[in-house]
Amino acid sequence: MKHQGEIPRQPRRDRLLREHVHDPYKTRLKLPEPTVCPQCGAVFHEGRWHWAPRPEPAHEELCQACHRINNRYSAGELTIAGDFVPHHKDEIVHLVRHQEEQEKAEHPLHRIMEIEERDGTLVVRTTDIHLPRRIGEALRHAYHGALDFHYEEEAYFIRVKWTREG
Repeated sequence: MKHQGEIPRQPRRDRLLREHVHDPYKTRLKLPEPTVCPQCGAVFHEGRWHWAPRPEPAHEELCQACHRINNRYSAGELTIAGDFVPHHKDEIVHLVRHQEEQEKAEHPLHRIMEIEERDGTLVVRTTDIHLPRRIGEALRHAYHGALDFHYEEEAYFIRVKWTREG
């Protein structure tokens, strides 16, 4: 119903546009269900990867995490630095692995690819962008220190740095 003096409605033109994020490992086509990763055993069912017993018969295809691990192409990198690190390395690695296990239980594609030690600094490379931030937040919560993170523009990649002196 139109009232006298009412301004006619115009369609909105200020819609939210999503930026293009390029992840070369993201599956472009829907996988047949069920699909099993022959390397790690994760099962693709109901549109996502799960940890489940292998169904028979099942299509086989490498999951994105295993594909990244095989190509050594990480999506995230966490640098753990400072004078604090060499004296508490075992505790820190335990915390890092614990965070991975918690995340991986719910999200099979979120994994640590490697933990490298260079001159008292630890570098953790992951298969996704969420795990490095989760680990960095856990380090800050447990040991305080400074946390910084940077998402790469138009790429599926994050750099996280946690530092604590003393």
